Amino acid sequence: MTRKRAAAAPKYKVISLFSGAMGLDIGLEQTGRFEVLACVEKEPSFCSTIRANHAAGRLHKDLKVFEGDITDIDPADVLSACGLKPGELDVLVGGPPCQAFSTAGRRMSTQDPRGTLLWQYLRFVEFIQPKFFLMENVRGLLSAALKHRPIAQRPEKGGPPLEADELPGSVVRMFAEDMQAIRTAAGIGYHMDCFEVNAVNYGAPQLRERALFIGNRFNAVVDFPDPTHGSPFGAAEPQPSLFDQVGLQPWRTLRDAIGDLSDPGEVIMDFSPRKKYFLERVPPGSNWRSLPEEMQKESMGSAWHAKGGRSGWWRRLNFDLPSPTLVTMPNHASTSLCHPTELRALTLREYARIQEFPDNWSFQGTASQQYAQVGNAVPVRLGKVAGTVISGQLDKLSESGWKTVSEKPLDYRIVYVQSHIRTRQWFKNGRTILWEDGERNEQAAYELPQTLRKVSAIA
Repeated sequence: MTRKRAAAAPKYKVISLFSGAMGLDIGLEQTGRFEVLACVEKEPSFCSTIRANHAAGRLHKDLKVFEGDITDIDPADVLSACGLKPGELDVLVGGPPCQAFSTAGRRMSTQDPRGTLLWQYLRFVEFIQPKFFLMENVRGLLSAALKHRPIAQRPEKGGPPLEADELPGSVVRMFAEDMQAIRTAAGIGYHMDCFEVNAVNYGAPQLRERALFIGNRFNAVVDFPDPTHGSPFGAAEPQPSLFDQVGLQPWRTLRDAIGDLSDPGEVIMDFSPRKKYFLERVPPGSNWRSLPEEMQKESMGSAWHAKGGRSGWWRRLNFDLPSPTLVTMPNHASTSLCHPTELRALTLREYARIQEFPDNWSFQGTASQQYAQVGNAVPVRLGKVAGTVISGQLDKLSESGWKTVSEKPLDYRIVYVQSHIRTRQWFKNGRTILWEDGERNEQAAYELPQTLRKVSAIA
């Protein structure tokens, strides 16, 4: 008696916006459940990367690449090129450029024209009417205001009360209001859940906080899985660590990502001789705190007098910890990503390993353009986890005949899933604290997480 071979799981169709180097899309495709039919991307070098990998057979054979400003691209043309009509696409994905909302620089919110790209994404959702959408952004978007009030003019500094569009979270509130106004051909709107997550908690070798917005037109409430990985370096406290309590795997580390690379590659944006002069005097696992005070002042200028936010100055990495969040340029003095044992910045190939791009993935353009592609990418790991969540939801809905859940959820939700990692100690009681690879490093250990999961409504 011969057994019938189980039918292959269906593949769901995807259109990608703001595709970049396709980190998010690679993650989706690694689930084996999705195929990306079209990409929309503005930057020519990014499009060259997409086309090079398509020509090498690493992407869907019929992939369509739309190069240009999304404001000039008609969603009808993109959908038609894929042979689809409104309502037929399974998933729309994308991460609108996020610099306007990042807490790493000047937050200009939607006074910066890039902020309006959120609404360009919404324009595509409204026309295409996908079954699901996945939108990625920086965590800072969740607290961003539509209108930026300089700190010196805020109420606590004697200024008038904040107006509604100056309140923290007003960007997401307006986005949610506009999302709720969308109606599909069946007269049904979209439900949306937002998840604050950190890639390191799901097996990426990098600390990287992100906000993932998952929406659908079936009134389905989506949940994101709890972390699978945790810090094995919990500070010595009487309470049991989360790591021991739930049997999490230990965080993956920089060594896991690049330790086996015999050839780091030739593309590198390295430090200048001046910067190497200071970095050479910093041991692995430390930063500017290891320099003599006069050298600190000389090398950091006015930043030496700042309060907080200085841990990246003259930083040399560790093999036994996850990588810090990758930035678009590894050779900045204030956000330096110096190799643990070599006096150089991380190479492009090492960057790609940390973001978990396939080793054969080709990047095109100048060195700075290639670093920007990798540094701005969504960690491939997050795309894979999100893809598993969405494909599971699509499977359930397919089995039910695509029936809409009868009762619409009351609110859009923001679900915090242990995204904030309390940093290790760098300095305490006047003493610089090193992290030494291969040692217990109890005094420098990460603090235990305070909150695993917290749910709030977008009101």
